[in-house]
Amino acid sequence: MLSKLNSSQREAVRYLDGPLLVLAGAGSGKTRVITHKLAYLIEQCGYAPHNIAAITFTNKAADEMRERVSRLMAGRSKGLTVSTFHALGMQILREESGLLGYKKQFSVFDSADTAKIISELLGAPDKQDIRIMQGALSRWKTSFILPEQANQLAETEVEQRNALLYTRYQETLRAYQAMDFDDLIRLPVALFQNFPEALQRWQQRFRYLLIDEYQDTNECQYQMARLLAGSRAALTAVGDDDQAIYAWRGASTANLQNLQNDHPNLRVIKLEQNYRSSQRILSCANHLIRNNSKLFEKRLWSEHGPGDPIRVFAARDDESEAESVVMRLLAHKFEHNTRYSDYAILYRSNHLSRPLEEQLRLQKVPYTVSGGSSFFDRAEIKDLTAYLRLIANTDDDPAFIRAITTPKRGIGNQTLEKLAGYAGTRNISLFAAAFETAMAHQIPARQYEELLTFCNFIHRMEARAGKEECAAVITDLMAAIDYEAWLFDSHEPRQAESKWANVADFVGWIKRKAEADSKTLLEMTQTIALMNLLESRTEEPDAVSLSTLHAAKGLEFGHVFMIGVEEGILPHRQSELPEQIEEERRLMYVGITRAERSLHLSYCTRRKHGKEWQACEPSRFLQELPADEIIHTGISQAGKAPEVSKDAGMAKLARLKAMLG
Repeated sequence: MLSKLNSSQREAVRYLDGPLLVLAGAGSGKTRVITHKLAYLIEQCGYAPHNIAAITFTNKAADEMRERVSRLMAGRSKGLTVSTFHALGMQILREESGLLGYKKQFSVFDSADTAKIISELLGAPDKQDIRIMQGALSRWKTSFILPEQANQLAETEVEQRNALLYTRYQETLRAYQAMDFDDLIRLPVALFQNFPEALQRWQQRFRYLLIDEYQDTNECQYQMARLLAGSRAALTAVGDDDQAIYAWRGASTANLQNLQNDHPNLRVIKLEQNYRSSQRILSCANHLIRNNSKLFEKRLWSEHGPGDPIRVFAARDDESEAESVVMRLLAHKFEHNTRYSDYAILYRSNHLSRPLEEQLRLQKVPYTVSGGSSFFDRAEIKDLTAYLRLIANTDDDPAFIRAITTPKRGIGNQTLEKLAGYAGTRNISLFAAAFETAMAHQIPARQYEELLTFCNFIHRMEARAGKEECAAVITDLMAAIDYEAWLFDSHEPRQAESKWANVADFVGWIKRKAEADSKTLLEMTQTIALMNLLESRTEEPDAVSLSTLHAAKGLEFGHVFMIGVEEGILPHRQSELPEQIEEERRLMYVGITRAERSLHLSYCTRRKHGKEWQACEPSRFLQELPADEIIHTGISQAGKAPEVSKDAGMAKLARLKAMLG
């Protein structure tokens, strides 16, 4: 089983004499190491699959790992836990909810749900204020700062107001029997710290832990992993300090140092052979990253040969840059007979993609943009998930309001306001308030009858959702609410067809997933908040990938164009401290190491900010690349004519087309 691994990979798989840190450089086969170690633990070391947990950061990574282990072990991995930190946290909280005063079917609120609560508490602020507050709440939670502590730490009037909002926000979540994403990590840590018997249960369940992307853990995730590993420390952490690019969301490379502090007997194994890129690309990456202060030294190398020279193109402005990138990409594609999906265009910030998209559309080049809206953000999917959330947790007031008004049932805002007012005085949920006798006297008889009809329907579905076959329950739910007819009554035919196709897709996926995993609708609803359907849908289209550098982490492409490599963009203008510059350098490193065969970097000599043109300087990071591996083209700093003009590029493209014609 281990014969196809190199010596360092084999050593990482076999090492079981204590805690292990695997420093896995970009493209060094870390997923192969993790999947082989999982198989090795089960098949060679006698571990039961249900006693092992492999933890990663995205559903996509978890799905890929699960599939690869299943193939490697011919399906003998049943019972193995492969999940994200948040999914594992939710599993723990479901089973231990009573100890924390929650019911088992608590709701998980996404950013849209929490934004609505914050908006109501602040009194209709703008979106920027909501985002700032969401960030503050997340930082408090991931740093284990409770509302009362935030109040004590507040010094300015604004900080005091925000701390007070934190208190009211938590009270609102508790009233709804709901948690946000940060709670799914914070609360298991609190549970383990306050209830030793719960910690012992989970330590006994998971006899071995593997943690992927360890450099991306925040303080909460670090503590959760440390507590689960316990004194036994049967743990393999896999990470790369050179790819730590998430400090802005709380990730800390200090956790690699903490691992050494917590475990003096920590073994460190480096994976330095790269299976992705040519040696020239790796030479650039190594030269760049050696300018950072290092916890662990490593140097990537490859057997793929030298590869193409790295090209740096200086453009007159962003439109010229976009035009040049698209023309060079098309010329390369025709010359090498490649697919569109072999190419990626990467950038530091989303706003840089606009001129590129215009050029790609002009040249009829298919493309996808990462970070687009999630499938679950679509109104029709939110409508349906509101029903599922309410069936799982009748205390979920936001779900109640959305479900009872979509489709409309003759229950208007006045009825809901009276219901909300009464529920507020009784400190109960809207759903519970509907059944109180006093409520009947505050609402007109017809509306009250509609209200009870809806609530009784939810009760019936709730009774079935936990025990009957998922497909039958959701089929009956869709028939009862008659959502398809409402869509076609409320929207233009083409829009209604598109929305109904999305709903049918979603319902079909729920049925298939429930059958495959032997889950009820209730169990499916419990995990939907953490899932992104797009990550596991049909195969990728043949299209050029446009992506931010952050979103491209973990991906690889035959040919990479990185644009906007300028001071003020990469590194970002708000990066002033040495540690911020180091993070920006790591971001550039991540971009470089996405490339397999060719790498093209570009910058502009001027950009428009508002109505004004501003001169641009090439990024300091370009000076840190090995000069003998770089070919410079485009406008020189003196502003001379480009070495390769647009006309010359078009002429070359025409010749290639004619040759292939």
